[in-house]
Amino acid sequence: MPDTFQLEIVTPEKMVVRDRAEEMQIPGKNGYLGILPGHAPLITELAVGEITYRAGSVTHSLAVAWGFAEVLPDKVTILAQTCERPEEVDTGRAQEAKRRAEERLSSISPETDYARAGDAMRRAETRLQVAEKK
Repeated sequence: MPDTFQLEIVTPEKMVVRDRAEEMQIPGKNGYLGILPGHAPLITELAVGEITYRAGSVTHSLAVAWGFAEVLPDKVTILAQTCERPEEVDTGRAQEAKRRAEERLSSISPETDYARAGDAMRRAETRLQVAEKK
């Protein structure tokens, strides 16, 4: 059995990652999934969260929001709506997004879309968490 798998993470704008990895964790729609070489094939929807993968002795973190992942025994392909490396995160913008989401979640207005505000809060918090790992 191989000890690594090919990893590709793509957004509509760019190829974010093309690497070999020994293991990874991805935020599936129903919780995090751990992936190792030889994993059973699956396709899953991605949620907002942090992708981590280990290549050699280095662990990489990325902030991802929505998309799909295809897992094969020797390759993982992630098609993400957005994906950012720690150094790409604009922390000021993420903090402002978090503040706006907190305001919306604390309002009592019937026009407030609480699901959307919750998504915005999770995305901002994930971006800030990943940015700390520079």
